[in-house]
Formats: sequence, structure tokens, C-alpha cells
Amino acid sequence: MAHFYLNEHLTAASVGDVVSLQGAEARHAVSVSRVQPGEQLRIGNGSGLVVVGTVETASPQELTLAVGSVTETPAASPAIWLAQALAKGDRDELAVQVATELGVDGVIPWSAQRSIVKWEGAKVRKGHERWSAIVREASKQSIRSWVPEVADLASTKVLGALAAEARMLVLDPQAESPLSALQPDGRDLVLVVGPEGGISDSEFDLLTRSGAERVSLGTPILRTSTAGPAAIAVLNTALGRW
Repeated sequence: MAHFYLNEHLTAASVGDVVSLQGAEARHAVSVSRVQPGEQLRIGNGSGLVVVGTVETASPQELTLAVGSVTETPAASPAIWLAQALAKGDRDELAVQVATELGVDGVIPWSAQRSIVKWEGAKVRKGHERWSAIVREASKQSIRSWVPEVADLASTKVLGALAAEARMLVLDPQAESPLSALQPDGRDLVLVVGPEGGISDSEFDLLTRSGAERVSLGTPILRTSTAGPAAIAVLNTALGRW
């Protein structure tokens, strides 16, 4: 049973209830995945609730499901956030996609000093919508009960303020402290990944003065699209998620 769909309006459900999918989710289920009455599938609300049941009716306008089981998963604590620098091509989007599949709890688009790509004017809204669509689809693919939040576009100054509220880890190939040696202390984690040209000295200074820690993934220099997911894998182990 690989089918998993989202209905963000689903707030509660009990065994025996009938829940539905409408709009684009119903069209995809019926017209693309060819879901038919009698099949089993999952419907989640992206906020921890997932129901499993049997399809009763299936049309491109609406699909209904008789609920057979209900699972409510609490939000992960501590949470892992990825502050991903905007990057050219689709490298930042790839990082966000894979990070979602690996279990990140939220992503922050970061307008770094050396980011070639800039979100300005209408591009701010368009970029946020694009990242939101990516995390939603990646959550469905990986059957996640929680869809990661996409925060507003952040400047380095905004990240500095965030370092006072959460434990911020800035990836730096020159750092002496390996990420693998991290000892969790219960605080939410914010992982900062720079753009293709790296994080500037002034950005490192601002973030470390604000309380951020510089950590290394080891000898290899990873692309901006790879570094975040690799670090999240390490954090999943450190937090006992894996």
C-alpha cells in the first residue's frame, strides 16, 4: 500500500468514519494512480494525523475512504531545521527535497551574501510557493505524517537572531568540531548550509557571535545540494531517530 495523499482540512477522524479527497488530490489518485474502490490507501493532514482505510467511491472530483485505523504522531522534539542558502540551478530545491525525505522538520530559505540566486519582488512569493510544493510532494513520497514548515526568506541577521533561540550548527569544512561528535542538549537544531561560494567571513562572525557553532562533516567538500541532507543523516543518528 504505497498510496498516500494529503487533506490538510482533515482535523479528526475515528474508525468507521468516511473521509474524502477532493480537487487535485482526488484527480491524481483516480486519473494518474488509478485508485479504485476496494483498494487500501492512507490520507494524512500533514500535522500528524494519518488514517488508513478502504476506498468506497473514486471519481476525479471526489474520493471517499472508510477509515479502518487512525494514527496520530506527535511533532518531533527536538526539531531539526535546515537553513538552506539560495543556490543556482535546482541545487537548493534538491537539498530541500532530500532533506524532507530524510525527516527535516522545517526549512528556511536563506539569502546568503554569496548566493547567486536572489529572491526579490515577486520572486519572494514564487520561491516560497515552490519550496512549499517541494516539501509537500516529498512528504507524500516518503509517507511522512508531518509536512515540514517553510519559513519566510531570511537574511543573515535574521539567522543570527534565531541562534539565540535554538542551537545553531553552521557547516564549515575548516571547523575543528566534527558534527558526528555532537551531544544533543534538548534544544531545537538549526543547520546552516551556505551557497556554492561558501559562507563569508562576515557571516561566520555574525552567526558565531550570536551563539552558533561551526561544525564539519569531514574532509570531503560537499555541494550545497548534498551537505544539508548528509548532515541531517548524522543528526538523525545523534537524536536516536534512526
